[in-house]
Amino acid sequence: MDRDTLRRFLYDMLLARAFEERAAQEYSEGNIAGFLHLYPGEEAVAVGVIHATEPGDYLVTTYREHVHALVRGIPAREIMAELFGRRDGICKGMGGSMHLFDRERRFMGGYAIVGETFPVATGIGYSIALRQLPEVAICFFGDGAVNQGSFHEALNMAALWKLPVLFVCENNHYQIGTEIHRHSAVVDVYKRACAYNIPAEKLDGMDVINVYNTTRHALAQIRAGNGPQLLEFETYRFRGHSMADPGSYRPRSEVSAYAERDPLKTMIREAEFGYPTSEEIAAAGPDVIAQLIDHPSAIDHFDAQHIERIKQEVEAVVDDAVQFAQQSPQPAMDDAWASLYCNRQHETLIGESSHD
Repeated sequence: MDRDTLRRFLYDMLLARAFEERAAQEYSEGNIAGFLHLYPGEEAVAVGVIHATEPGDYLVTTYREHVHALVRGIPAREIMAELFGRRDGICKGMGGSMHLFDRERRFMGGYAIVGETFPVATGIGYSIALRQLPEVAICFFGDGAVNQGSFHEALNMAALWKLPVLFVCENNHYQIGTEIHRHSAVVDVYKRACAYNIPAEKLDGMDVINVYNTTRHALAQIRAGNGPQLLEFETYRFRGHSMADPGSYRPRSEVSAYAERDPLKTMIREAEFGYPTSEEIAAAGPDVIAQLIDHPSAIDHFDAQHIERIKQEVEAVVDDAVQFAQQSPQPAMDDAWASLYCNRQHETLIGESSHD
């Protein structure tokens, strides 16, 4: 993998972790209200999938969507201000943590209703197919959504009409707090797709390069007109379902085991210099030993100082985002009314008398 791509992965994963941990701190200090669902541990899925997409593709996500928005390119300032409920947020402070939306970047929203992403993404896919465009709708969902009727209805419709939809399951095994084998007769989500003749795979969601390469292949199949695909990425959230959930239902040994597979640790190991062992040098032969030793950057790796600089860079971005959010004004009632009456066809949503 080329050096620039590797650096983007590393930067986005480090930014994602720093942003989420700071959001948890701000929530604990009372600066963020309502529900807050955090993403630490799952970064490889969002980063790998979204980097494999094109700018013209549409993203539909769940309420655990801060990182998806960051990777898609929504500025950290605007996301943090939205979490703070401020006017300079991406939704002017009226969407909050679970309802980020950016039409310009085709980030079609986080949805608080479990299973709501399916009909939205399928509808977008239908629109793309009607216009015969080379775009794809990316539908993120969790393992807790697969027993919803909307899941089966959407997959059936997408398969029947060969819609350009990539269904991405972020399987962290616990939905809200119940392990998947306790709420689903079929614990392998990808196996459900065969009922609708949709190609599907189950993969390691803790390896960002694996996620990226697999997603690129699936998207190529969809763009070739072969219909929808489903990818199930096994991952793990290090925190509870939300800030209100201590996650005590999970065995400590399990949490520790997954912590050892932290995708950030894996990414940093991948990015660090990989000096060859004496055995590797001997196997390579004398003609290339000098090249391996003198030009370690040729294998697209970074040293520890470079990685530390990236960490400092993302910390500065997060600090700036919090400061921006703190200084942003509160939305006014006029902002709320403007949003209520704002729609593309200018329909009247409520009677004028209700404004009084």
